[in-house]
Amino acid sequence: MRWSDFVDTVRERGQYPTRKEAERIARIVLSALGGHVTGPEQVKLARRLPPEAATVLVGQIPAVKPLTAAEFVDNVAARIPGATAATARWDVGSVLSVVADLAGDDLLERMIHRLPPGYALLFGRVQLMPARDLAVQGEAELV
Repeated sequence: MRWSDFVDTVRERGQYPTRKEAERIARIVLSALGGHVTGPEQVKLARRLPPEAATVLVGQIPAVKPLTAAEFVDNVAARIPGATAATARWDVGSVLSVVADLAGDDLLERMIHRLPPGYALLFGRVQLMPARDLAVQGEAELV
């Protein structure tokens, strides 16, 4: 996929009024993601993205502490003047759904597994909890 196609897809999914706005949002979200997707997953993802997107992704310093999905959205909101958590969630989903499509299921699953819980939804996917985690959660709710 070319960068122009990537931006056009983000524009369509996010219903942005202009291509320039979609490109701005794409760069902001990709830069935030670049600090959290690291190691071999970052390299493999960069190979599947348009060169312009890959450059933004890999040009980031790895995060010292991984952000929760909610903190990630708040971080993106802080980078967009006038954004709220709700609008930033929309922006993140608009970009990361395109990233998810390009990553493919196997790579996306590995990335989600390495990120804190909740990121699957940001990529437009469902993250199921293993049965053992559900049992522990159920026991905790009984206490």
